[in-house]
Amino acid sequence: MNHFFELFKITKEQLILLMEEALASGGDYADIFCEYSTQEVLTLRDGEVNAIRNDIDFGAGIRVIRDGRTGYAYSESTDMKHLRAAAQAAARIAESPAGERKTAPFIPLKLANYYSQTYTAADFDVFSKKGYLKEIHQRLSDGDNRIVQIVGQSSSSLSKIMFFNSLGEFYCDERPLTSVTFSAVFSQNGVTDNYTCSKSFRMGNEMFTPTLADEIVNEILEAIPTVLEAVRPKGGEMMVVMGAGGSGILLHEAIGHAFEADFNRKGISIFSDKMGKKICSEAISIADDATFPSNRGSLNVDDEGVPGQKTMLITEGVLTSYLHDRISALHYKVAPTGNGRRESFRFEPIPRMRATYMENGSASAEDIISSVRKGIYVDKFRNGQVQIGAGDFTFFVKSGRMIENGRLTRPIKDVNVIGNGPRALADILEVASDNRMEDSSWTCGKGQQCPVSCGMPTVLVRSLTVGGSK
Repeated sequence: MNHFFELFKITKEQLILLMEEALASGGDYADIFCEYSTQEVLTLRDGEVNAIRNDIDFGAGIRVIRDGRTGYAYSESTDMKHLRAAAQAAARIAESPAGERKTAPFIPLKLANYYSQTYTAADFDVFSKKGYLKEIHQRLSDGDNRIVQIVGQSSSSLSKIMFFNSLGEFYCDERPLTSVTFSAVFSQNGVTDNYTCSKSFRMGNEMFTPTLADEIVNEILEAIPTVLEAVRPKGGEMMVVMGAGGSGILLHEAIGHAFEADFNRKGISIFSDKMGKKICSEAISIADDATFPSNRGSLNVDDEGVPGQKTMLITEGVLTSYLHDRISALHYKVAPTGNGRRESFRFEPIPRMRATYMENGSASAEDIISSVRKGIYVDKFRNGQVQIGAGDFTFFVKSGRMIENGRLTRPIKDVNVIGNGPRALADILEVASDNRMEDSSWTCGKGQQCPVSCGMPTVLVRSLTVGGSK
């Protein structure tokens, strides 16, 4: 803890003074979020690591809340002069009437640890990372002569957070985040296509293992013949089987955002009047969870001082909770769920997902596929568009196959899946028992960027529009 006070050049007494300054005009609540973040990015092209970038970001944001109004200001310095100015600015923005409030004494939060903590640079330095990327490149080049271009990248970041609020709640957190991404372009008989594999975890340099390299190489090499042989199927309304793991991104985008409490509080979400009501089959339960060890979406504590936890959104078909930050929780008179997240100290927290997934059902993936006479199976998506209010979505299928007479047959490509999130949720007929979290480097944008994760078991959807050939 002393390390954080030294890092931000601030004391407990000064934190208390800042909260009192922020509340001097009568705010109901105030908090300060101090952050020191480092990031190292290596990029490989043409077999060589030819770009290395190191970034440092430092500063603090102060928020004041009064009667639902929020004032927020930040400083790229943590000296008292600049922080007092930020506190005063936030108080003015919140338009608080006079009436001083006192800050509670320090209450250090006791937090679980969901991250790996062996991330020091000495464990695996930049030269080791260069060698790691070059080895993967070489194995891909040697593995298939149809590959004509390879681009690889690693990103290693560490955010050190110190937080204090007017309730007296205090925490320090160190958040590692590492990712490795490789894209390969391949060509055969005039057909050129590409495939990208990305892995990301709340880990440090211990993520750079031989096992991870094997997973990346094998996934790309196994995808090449499938992608090159893929055809564009006929479009139309048909049954769709969504494969375990990667299909979770559709769950996140097409349905998950509609559970974020700010959209419901404003009446934007289609679920804003559905709390406590049945919205889908009893076979469906959906959760948002911050407690998976080393998962990209996991958090020991959110950016408002609420410990990481699991939140059930749908329980056996019934909508049981939204995803809350402190503001929405106050509005709904419920406890915050630990979903108050921000991109950095420059942003105020808002309700955001963490690791969102559908829980296991009782069916088997094999039985689900064998029950479909004609349809498609999809397990990876990219480039989607969603309308939060209506829930309408369009997603481009990265990987899938035709289903003909209960069997997976030809690989497919250049296919859009079009539908409505809440309707698709209600149209799920079967849920398998093979839930898997996707470990790709998903980043969710909602005015600000946050790392997330998603997953689901294999499910059967009664009908979606498949955009293919005529």
